[in-house]
Amino acid sequence: METPDIQKLLSQAQTMQNDMAKLQEQLASRRVEGSAGGGMVTAIVTGALKVEEIQIEEALAESKDLAMLQDLVTAAVNAGLVNAQRMVQEEIQKSSGSMGSLLNVLGGS
Repeated sequence: METPDIQKLLSQAQTMQNDMAKLQEQLASRRVEGSAGGGMVTAIVTGALKVEEIQIEEALAESKDLAMLQDLVTAAVNAGLVNAQRMVQEEIQKSSGSMGSLLNVLGGS
C-alpha cells in the first residue's frame, strides 16, 4: 500500500474545511417554511436553524383561543426546523464528494 502524500492530504483537508465554511454561510442565508393549521401559522427558519419569523392569520389571532394558538405555533416551528434540517442535510450530502476524495488519499487509492 502506498503512503499517503501528507501535503496533498493537508491541502485537501483545508479545502474541505473552507468549502464547509462557505456552505454554512450559504445555508444560514437560506430560508424554509413550516406551517400548521392549514397555513394559519407559518414559521420561517434559516439553514442555521434560527426562527426568523412567525406569521399568524388574523382570524386565528382574533379567536382568542390561546391553547390552539400555542399548539399551532409550536407545530409550525417544529415543522420549519425539520424542513431546515432536511435542507442542510441534503446540501451537505451533495457537497460530500470532496470527503470521498480525501478518504481515497487516506486509503492510498
